[in-house]
Amino acid sequence: MSEKNLQLATFAGGCFWCMVKPFDEQPGIEKVVSGYTGGHKENPTYKEVCSETTGHYEAVQITYNEQLFSYEKLLELFWQQIDPTDEGGQFHDRGDSYRTAIFYHTEEQKTVAEQSKQALEHSGRFNKPIVTKILPATVFYEAEDYHQDYYKKNEFRYKMYRVGSGRDAFIKQHWKDEEKDSKLKEILSPMQYEVTQNNGTEPPFRNEYWDHTENGIYVDIVSGEPLFSSLDKYDAGCGWPSFTKPINKQQIKEEVDVSHRMVRTEVRSKDADSHLGHVFEDGPVHLGGLRYCINSAALRFVPFDKLDDEGYGEYKNLFS
Repeated sequence: MSEKNLQLATFAGGCFWCMVKPFDEQPGIEKVVSGYTGGHKENPTYKEVCSETTGHYEAVQITYNEQLFSYEKLLELFWQQIDPTDEGGQFHDRGDSYRTAIFYHTEEQKTVAEQSKQALEHSGRFNKPIVTKILPATVFYEAEDYHQDYYKKNEFRYKMYRVGSGRDAFIKQHWKDEEKDSKLKEILSPMQYEVTQNNGTEPPFRNEYWDHTENGIYVDIVSGEPLFSSLDKYDAGCGWPSFTKPINKQQIKEEVDVSHRMVRTEVRSKDADSHLGHVFEDGPVHLGGLRYCINSAALRFVPFDKLDDEGYGEYKNLFS
C-alpha cells in the first residue's frame, strides 16, 4: 500500500472509548488512536483533561487510505455516532472535553467538512441547530495505553457504557434509514419486524419452527442469507428453535447484550444485521456445548427439495 494514499482525520465525539470501533471496522482504516487535542497544555493526562482545565477535547485520530475510504465517508460515519446539536458534551458526559468537533488537516478537508455540516443542517434530521465546530487540527496527544482499543479490552464495560450513556438509543432513533424501514414494515409481519428490528422475542411454543423437523436450511427472513441447518437443530425444551451451531460462523455476529438486567450473548445476522436470538453454553456437550436459541420470526425455512430452485443448491451437500 502506498504511503501517499494515507491521510489523517481527527474527530471529537464525546467519550473516545465510543469513537474507535465504528471506524476501526471499516475498509481502508489503518489505525484509530484515542487522544487529546485542541488544548493548551503539553502532554496532558486523562485526569487533567477530565478536570476541564486544559482546554482539550477527547478525540480520535484516524489514519486511512483515501482510495479505499474517502473523507466524505468518514464524515458521514462521524455524524452517525454523535448528537451534533449538543454543545455541552455528549449524552451523560458533560463538559468541554466531551464536546464535538471536526479538526481538519487540509483546506480540502475543511471545505468538505463544511459542506457535510451544511447538508446535515438542511436534511431536517434534527430540529435544533448543528453546533459541532470545524477547527484546524493542532497537536494530538495519544491517550494512556489503557484507553486504546478500549472496546476490545473491556467488551462488557464498553457495551454497558454505550447503553447506559444513551448513545446507542440516540443513534437508533435519529439514524434509522426511513426508506428501508418503511419497506421492511411492508414485507415483514409485525412479529417479524419486532424481532429482527427491535430485538424482540416471540412467545415460546407459539412460533413456527420450535418443533419443526423437516430437512432443509433456515435463512434470514430479511436478507435470505443462510444461517442454520436442520441437521444441527434439536429440541432443547425451551419453546424456540435451537441449534448446536450455525451453517457458517462468518454469517452471524455475536454481541454482548446487557438488556433486561442480564448479561447474554446476542446473535445477529451479518449482512442484514437482524436480531436472531441468543447463544447459551447449555447445549449438548458432545456437540460443542452451545445452544443457539433463535426466534422463528427471524427465519425462513427452505426445504431440501427446493434448495436448487431457490438458489441454495450448494447447501445440498450438507445432507450427503
